[in-house]
Parts: sequence; structure tokens; C-alpha cells
Amino acid sequence: MADTIQGQAVADAVLRASNALLTNSDYLTELDQMMGDGDTGITLGKVAAALIDFVNSNPADDIGNFLAKAGMAANKAAPSTLGTLTATALMKAGKEVKGQTELSVQDLATMFSAADDGVQQRGKAKLGDKTIVDALHPASVAFAEAVAAGASLMDAGMAALRAAEAGRDQVTPLRSQIGRASWVGERTEGKVDPGCAALVVILSALINPSALS
Repeated sequence: MADTIQGQAVADAVLRASNALLTNSDYLTELDQMMGDGDTGITLGKVAAALIDFVNSNPADDIGNFLAKAGMAANKAAPSTLGTLTATALMKAGKEVKGQTELSVQDLATMFSAADDGVQQRGKAKLGDKTIVDALHPASVAFAEAVAAGASLMDAGMAALRAAEAGRDQVTPLRSQIGRASWVGERTEGKVDPGCAALVVILSALINPSALS
């Protein structure tokens, strides 16, 4: 495992996640149509397109500044709830490493936790409300615990992905408690939350063996 993560690797990771969101746009929209207004895939597609344009036009020399500006680009492209939460995650993560030209694995854990905290505060959601938080928070905790135990970046990433999948599955039987999905009540029971599903898509794209080895 590389001792540090360079700016180009961060930019490549943003591109992988963005392309994965575009690829899964229809899937995420279908999930949202079952329990919301059906715009999750469209919203995240706009975010992804904006992030791809941003990455292709901006150097990742100051990684913190790069991520903060990427967050602003995401928010401008899709100023809806999930777009704003995505922007918040990027900006909070970037704030933790402002001025840095490379990252340690410990930096990534700190950034992950900051993104998690930011999303919870901005979205006013808690565990069990059946939102992206139910995948994001356990993933953040699992990543930090794996890093603290000396795991490789790949193994820590896999731990985060497994935790996100478990969080998604744990709340699938529940009724949505927040956002537009809560309006349809019992119809959300047994349905996969699109925010959780999106987080799993993102993490799956970030965990790339060739990029993390």
C-alpha cells in the first residue's frame, strides 16, 4: 500500500465515483420512484456531471481546496437535498486537509468522519431514519476502526463498504422518517433507501484495487 495518497489519486477517485453515479442513475431513480419523488438518479447525475467537468478543469495540488471547490460545484449543479448533502460531505472533508498536497490513510479516516458529521448536521437525520446516514455513519466508523487497527487502505475500504451495505439492508424493512419519502408512510417499508444505495455505489467505485494497491 502506498504510504501517501497524492492529489491525482484523489481526482481519479472523484471521477470513478462520478462515473459510477452516472452509470447507476436509472437504478437510483427507480428506487426513489418507489418511495419518493423519483429524482435521486437525476440529481446525482447532475452532481456527477458537474464533478467530472470540475476535475477535468482544476488541478488537485491543494487537496483540501480542490475538494471544497468540488463541493461548491456540486451544490451549484443540484441545490436539492441530496445535492446539498453531497456538497457538504466534500466541503467538510476538504476543510480537514486544507493546504495539503498529499494524504495519509489517517487523513482519510478524519475526512470520512468529518463528511459523516457534516451530512448528519445538515440533513438533521439520525440513525434509523432510513436515509443515507444509515449507510454513511457505519461506513465511516468501520473505516476509522480498520485504520486504527493497522489495516491496509484496501482492507479499510472494504470494511467501510461492507458496513454501508449492512446499514442499507438493516433499514430496508423500516419506514422512512424524514424527507419526502416519509410522506408516503408504510409504502416505504421493505424498499431500499436510494440514499443508502447511492452511498454503496460511491464506495464500490472508490475501492479500486489498481488505484489503492
